Amino acid sequence: MNNKLILLFSVITFMAGAINAQDLNKYERSTFISKGDTLPYRILFPQNFDPAKKYPLVLFLHGSGERGNNNEAQLIHGGKLFLKDEIRNNFPAIVVFPQCPKESYWSNVEIKTNDAGVREFHFQHKGKPTQAMDLLLGLTKRLSDKPFVDKSRIYLGGLSMGGMGTFELLRRKPKLFAAAFSICGGDNPKNVKKYKHVPLWIFHGVKDDIVPPESSEIVVNALREKGADVKFTLYPDANHNSWDSTFAEPDLIPWLFSHQLGKN
Repeated sequence: MNNKLILLFSVITFMAGAINAQDLNKYERSTFISKGDTLPYRILFPQNFDPAKKYPLVLFLHGSGERGNNNEAQLIHGGKLFLKDEIRNNFPAIVVFPQCPKESYWSNVEIKTNDAGVREFHFQHKGKPTQAMDLLLGLTKRLSDKPFVDKSRIYLGGLSMGGMGTFELLRRKPKLFAAAFSICGGDNPKNVKKYKHVPLWIFHGVKDDIVPPESSEIVVNALREKGADVKFTLYPDANHNSWDSTFAEPDLIPWLFSHQLGKN
C-alpha cells in the first residue's frame, strides 16, 4: 500500500471515529444526586421529542469495566444500538445509560477467586442495596415519575455486572418493568420468585471464562421451575463478549417493545 492510500485510509478511519463520537453525543449528559452521592448518566431522547406525549423508557446497565465518573464509558457497549435509524424510527423511546461509581457494583454479590484461579460469584439472597444500586433506585424513580414517560412501557437491560444488576433491580422493583434482558449476568435462584412474572430474555456465551454460563443457567432453571416464560439464548462460540451477538439479534428490540404492563 503506497503512502497516499495509507493516508486516505487513516483519514477515513479518523472520520468514522469522529462520526461515532459525534453520534454518541446525542446522549445528553446529566447527573442524579442523592445524600451527597452522584450517579452520572446519559440520556437519549426520541427524535422530534414532544414533552406533551408519553414515551417508553429503556434503562441499560453497563459492565464493571465501564465504571467511573467520566459519564462516557458506559456508552461503549450498547450506546450505538439505540442510535440506529431503524430503531429510532420504529421504536421511539427515552434511553438512559447510568454509570456505576468505580468503587461500587450494581449487584449485591461477593466475588472470590478459588484455588484454581477461577472467579466465583456468590449472589446474595435479599440484602441491602449497594451504593450504586441505591442511587439507581433513586434515578429510576425520578425518571419513571416524569409526565412524558409511559409507565406501562418501562424496560431494562444490562451486560455482565449490568446483567447481574438487571436481575437485582427487577427484584427490588418487580412491578415497574414491562420486560427485561440480561447478558452474561447471574443471580441467586432464591430471588427469582420476585420477578418470575416479568418477560425475560437471557443471553450467555458457552465459552465465557469471566462469568460462567452456569450463572445464567441457574436463573433460567429456577424461573422455569416456577412456570415463567423465559427466553434463553446460549451462543456456542462466544466468550464473555456475548453482547455483540445479542445486539445483532434482529428480534431483540421488537421483542422488548412488544411488552406492556397489563397486556403481557
